[in-house]
Amino acid sequence: MAFVVPFGQYVPGDSAIHRLDARIKLLVIVAYVFTLFATSGWLGLLLCLLLLLVGYSMAHIPLRLAARGLKPVLIILLFTLIANTFSFNAASPAISPLGAGLGTGIVGSSIANSLPDSIILFGSFGIKPLGLLRGMYFVLRIVLLVSMTSLLTFTSSVVALTDAIASLLRPLRVFKVPVEDIATIFTIALRFIPLTAEEAEKIMVAQTARGAQFNVGGPIRRVKAWVPVIIPLFVNLFRRADDLACAMESRCYIGEGRTHLKVARLRTQEVFAGLALAVVLILIGVLL
Repeated sequence: MAFVVPFGQYVPGDSAIHRLDARIKLLVIVAYVFTLFATSGWLGLLLCLLLLLVGYSMAHIPLRLAARGLKPVLIILLFTLIANTFSFNAASPAISPLGAGLGTGIVGSSIANSLPDSIILFGSFGIKPLGLLRGMYFVLRIVLLVSMTSLLTFTSSVVALTDAIASLLRPLRVFKVPVEDIATIFTIALRFIPLTAEEAEKIMVAQTARGAQFNVGGPIRRVKAWVPVIIPLFVNLFRRADDLACAMESRCYIGEGRTHLKVARLRTQEVFAGLALAVVLILIGVLL
């Protein structure tokens, strides 16, 4: 059984997005996330989806990688859809078009008016069509959020992200904030996500070879089957963290005064392109 994580996996390439400065990509990601949560209609999310597809196309990243990266949040997506679709009080007043994520325009109102308030299955339990649309709206928002952050890690190395975070947080040094330490901690956490998944997969393969079964039996039996995986996984993580601490101490890491083999320099074209895209995203979130 393979664990697929959407973060911390860098796909080498020479596309325009790969060459783009990581600081610009981080700022665009922030604007993109703002747009996802600021927009209140389907049109805004569809425009975000279009920008996401253009980004993956320009980066030459297969969409199957983004789809595989959604597996860890699949349970959340299903729960969100089911929780909004089914209701034990289906006879309650209908959800407003705005709550359904349809917006308040003519299109949203027409769709809302064309759908029944509820579909009773038995008793007071039933399906709310507008709730289904609202669940699809929230699911699409989560998918776009995970996929866009995955694109960031697909096209940016860990070193580039570390330098970008340290550079963006540099003004906080005035307030005695340990910028270098924060960037290093973030990078280590980002790198440990795929390492932890790989370690868990190796332990599961070893336990399966010894006769362990993780998908057989009731919930209690399945939870007990994971105990021989969780315990050695935590032991290996603590051992790896101790090795990392020893390696950093042996290299006299102090968090300040670090030097860089390559110093990233912002180009004028990158700055204008990043600012223009960020402004467009913010306008989409505010207006739509």
